[in-house]
Amino acid sequence: RVNKLDQYQILKYPLTTESAMKKIEDNNTLVFIVDTRASKSKITEAVRRMYEIKTAKVNTLIRPDGLKKAYVRLTTDYDALDVANKIGII
Repeated sequence: RVNKLDQYQILKYPLTTESAMKKIEDNNTLVFIVDTRASKSKITEAVRRMYEIKTAKVNTLIRPDGLKKAYVRLTTDYDALDVANKIGII
């Protein structure tokens, strides 16, 4: 049995809450709900493969409802607002 996490399985969906929008505008950070088994390095790789962007840093937390949330900070070369438009969040 192959238990392989590819980039489509790691990144479930982007968060579009008000606080997530504030992060996009102010901190150049995208917020995703990810698979709970995904490590920070796997999340970085998945974001790079799916959206062709480089990440500066990834912070993760597990929410009380059991979902894992990842704050993906982009490098200064990329604008989170432009990437969010491309993805279709905004």
